Amino acid sequence: MADWVKKPLRLEDEHGREARTGRNVVVTNRSAVPFDYPDDWVVIPDDHGTLRLHDREPPHDDCTLQMTIFDLNPDVDWSRLPLASMIESLLDEESRFVLDRSEVVAFRRGPIEAAWAEIRFMDPNEARPAFSRTCLARCGNLQPLITFDFWENDAPRCRDVWDTILATLRLDIASIEPDPGTSRRAPRSNPKPRRRKPQ
Repeated sequence: MADWVKKPLRLEDEHGREARTGRNVVVTNRSAVPFDYPDDWVVIPDDHGTLRLHDREPPHDDCTLQMTIFDLNPDVDWSRLPLASMIESLLDEESRFVLDRSEVVAFRRGPIEAAWAEIRFMDPNEARPAFSRTCLARCGNLQPLITFDFWENDAPRCRDVWDTILATLRLDIASIEPDPGTSRRAPRSNPKPRRRKPQ
């Protein structure tokens, strides 16, 4: 998994990434997994290799997006493990009180393949319904896991954020290839993600 260092930088003019008005670009894993997000959101990397984005400073936030990047073994043909099946497995392991569950949506965009689904669940602490979306994407030996939890009354704005993230997500394996003579951390042999228990 990626080790995060939060460091805001001004990108070069020729970087090729231009966020829409009201958006910033988060550039992760040595520029390998960039995407757009609202420019007033709070970005917090944790100590477990997960990047968290909140609409407000916790604990006053109303939605949380998390991303963990898995480095896959490049010697394995991962196309034999469909992402849609992995999403189904994650939903089957869901421990929250699920009210509704969507079908899995799978798509390809160039070399990127992705699959995601949504559940509606009852939050036990607030006793009100919320949504959770889970996405797995893959390109080469990069496999980010993205989850997004938000309250039901925030669904319209949060679904717009989700659509923007998926539309702008890029996976560039070339940007993390080591230079000749440099070593690279050994890839994970078992990339199956595990959902974190709800807080």
